[in-house]
Amino acid sequence: MSDLINNASVELRQLIMDALGKLVAGGEVPSEPVPSFVIEIPADKSHGDFAANVAMICAKPFRMPPRKIAELICEKLDLAETIFERAEVAGPGFLNFFLGRSWFSGVVDNVLAEGADYGKTETGAGKRILVEFVSANPTGPMHIGNARGGAIGDCLASVLNWAGYHAEREFYINDAGNQIEKFGKSLSLRYMQLCSEKGQQLIYDNRTDTEALCAEIYAQSGEGQDFEMPEDVYLGTDIIEHAANYYHDHIFELQEVSEEERRKALVDYALPLNIEGLERDLKKYRIVYDNWFRESEIHKKNKTAWVVDELSKAGKTYEQDGAIWFKATEYGLDKDFVLKRSNGLYTYIVPDIAYHYDKLVTRAFDKAVNVLGADHHGYVPRLKAALTALGVDASKLDVVLMQMVRLVRQGEVVKLSKRSGKAITLVTLLDEIPIDAARFYFNLREANSQFEFDLDLAVEQSSQNPVYYVQYAHARICSLLRNLAEEGVPLPQTAQLELLDTPNEIELIRHIAALPKEIDLSAKTYDPAKITKYAIELATLFHRFYDSCSVKNAPTKELMNARLLLCEATRQTLRNVFTILNIDCPEKM
Repeated sequence: MSDLINNASVELRQLIMDALGKLVAGGEVPSEPVPSFVIEIPADKSHGDFAANVAMICAKPFRMPPRKIAELICEKLDLAETIFERAEVAGPGFLNFFLGRSWFSGVVDNVLAEGADYGKTETGAGKRILVEFVSANPTGPMHIGNARGGAIGDCLASVLNWAGYHAEREFYINDAGNQIEKFGKSLSLRYMQLCSEKGQQLIYDNRTDTEALCAEIYAQSGEGQDFEMPEDVYLGTDIIEHAANYYHDHIFELQEVSEEERRKALVDYALPLNIEGLERDLKKYRIVYDNWFRESEIHKKNKTAWVVDELSKAGKTYEQDGAIWFKATEYGLDKDFVLKRSNGLYTYIVPDIAYHYDKLVTRAFDKAVNVLGADHHGYVPRLKAALTALGVDASKLDVVLMQMVRLVRQGEVVKLSKRSGKAITLVTLLDEIPIDAARFYFNLREANSQFEFDLDLAVEQSSQNPVYYVQYAHARICSLLRNLAEEGVPLPQTAQLELLDTPNEIELIRHIAALPKEIDLSAKTYDPAKITKYAIELATLFHRFYDSCSVKNAPTKELMNARLLLCEATRQTLRNVFTILNIDCPEKM
């Protein structure tokens, strides 16, 4: 696996250092340490394929004008038998370098040789990274925020694997704590409503239609109505459905038992169904986790008590008003926070501390990356402070904070209400738009950016739809190669690739060469949106090349063959990007 852009940069740095060495040896510049200088790819390609600021950086230690230094370096550069064609001095002393045609030919050859592995790097050196994402409470269906978090987290794990890390995907199941208590209370109230006289009448009226039964109960759940519910419960229709299904199977079995026993029985019935549903829905979204970690296991092993005991032994806690507080201010936070309440219950952050200790110490991952909603911005410093107090290197925990997404239909924002049960769930979204569109769209913007998801555009078959536009580039290449094969023109094994020298051909090849670099940068910044942007630009450059450089009717057979191999290299690069994003590679559209 090779990164030709990085290789060129490394070679160029050595060429510059060799030239400087010659200048020092000849006494033309003083023997001073060369400060660190930058080699970059200019935005304006007329300024070359690479640019270096070495002359500007050396002006002070050499006590010479930067342009003079640049001219001296140019004189000593030996570009013979290198991938570079020429160097120029620009402006006050910038050095611009131009690649030779052999390098561009090498890019195409490299893609065709590496095939499905093209773009992979060894940057991660096999380091183990645990990517936790979605981790929705199993008390109801996943909402639109989970849809974005799922796409970001899954593609991030894929990018990390392509960058040479060993990334695992994990779902943290919050199957304990306050939300489960609330879940049990909600189920119990709905079950008892069904056992009531009015509930029995509705069951009789809708005995063959559970969906209609649930809808009627939900419709009569407002204040002062027959099936009124308190504020501190879940109001979604999924709760009514669970209660109704349990009732149909067990009738009045739980009517006379204690509230605690009733809640436990209903939770034991409904929670596994919800977890099974989460896994099923995520698989539909093409997300398969390596691990499903249950919060209840932390409680069973008394890890919550262990966390508080260890922090107390380290002198990092104090007691006040019967509660145990963590000395968070010692770690730069504005205020301390409670670990254990005066009633003996642990706060929600304690099992999270134990969970992350398990990630980084017990299971010894080199990094833990969490994709969380932006509302967790205050939670992260508290978690890191507690981990530090336990002797854990908190820099091993990185968090991607994700802004919520707004759905738009016909120019209007779609109103959502998770509490009322009227939210658009992941499943309803995927029933409305293609999975490819969902996964691609949710990775169009950086996680921390506000994002509007246009439901109408996501299903539109036009160049305005980004995922359609990119997939069409792949299908267009497939169609070209298929039609030529039917005419007796097969894909050549070799070609004179140095014939590819028009600006559109060169720009396309240059962008193809950038894939390994983009994968590394995406992994470094935890930003899979860089890959979707790369894909859109690749499709744009291919369409531009295809519309301006005839393949089938090229002036010579040799040029046609070279352009066919460029098309094949583009197709392979698109396929590899689609593999990272886990979207389809259509051959016909």
